[in-house]
Amino acid sequence: MSFEASLLTRLVALVGQGACPVIGLNGPVGAGKSTLARRVAQQAAAQGLRLAVASIDDAYLPYGPRLQAMAANPFGVDRVPPGSHDPGLLVEAIEQWRQGCDGMLRLPRFDKRLRQGAGDRCGFSQQAADGLLLEGWLIGCRPIGHNQIQAARVSGASLIGSPSLSVDEWAWLPRWNQALEAYQPLWRQLNGLWLLWPTDWRLPRRWRFQAEAQQRRLGGGWLSGTKIDQLVRSSLGSLPPELYLQPLLAGADQLRLLDCRRRSLWEGPGRDFDPS
Repeated sequence: MSFEASLLTRLVALVGQGACPVIGLNGPVGAGKSTLARRVAQQAAAQGLRLAVASIDDAYLPYGPRLQAMAANPFGVDRVPPGSHDPGLLVEAIEQWRQGCDGMLRLPRFDKRLRQGAGDRCGFSQQAADGLLLEGWLIGCRPIGHNQIQAARVSGASLIGSPSLSVDEWAWLPRWNQALEAYQPLWRQLNGLWLLWPTDWRLPRRWRFQAEAQQRRLGGGWLSGTKIDQLVRSSLGSLPPELYLQPLLAGADQLRLLDCRRRSLWEGPGRDFDPS
């Protein structure tokens, strides 16, 4: 059974048990999370299942507070790293949906085209939903011990997914790590975690450039090459995959490996996901 079919089967089973399930979909920037989520939602609709889709990006802080939260960070970005979101906004939305009687889910929305590409909140959407698919590059990531950070820094090991971190980037890593604490109540809302995993962690940069090129051809807002590099590096450098993403492999419900064309090379189940 394909990744999408397995995910849909799981959602249908959870809804059948009376749950209002929330499934997390983790994958690096440019991996095709949004496209996959839309495809699953379309397949769900064909089976009479109302599946809402949201991104962790929909919970970005408003423009002003976000700039303040990201001020002077070593990547020079105004969004992406932990601390640039308000995960409590999604927790509140999910809890109200699960406690309600009408099945209506009210989600925040974020438009990356606003403010010359810096993006900003653009209100809320409301829809009837039986389940929610929440996607994002840091979904499920948990803080690690200070000793682990120090050991990685002292060893000088080359972390997968990012170039060697600069002195300033290492200095900020404990801050990003601490910021992850605010996301844990949201992860505890998850009924499962599914992973998209690149065979080479240099691929997300290529994928992101391809996505921007397509956006430009379609006439939408697009970012410069420098901005793309900053965004990709900030995702791989604020939470290095070796320290924060690799531990998710053992607990994932299912894993899809992606090659340079974002095609599946291998799909297989993980162990039961423990959101605690």
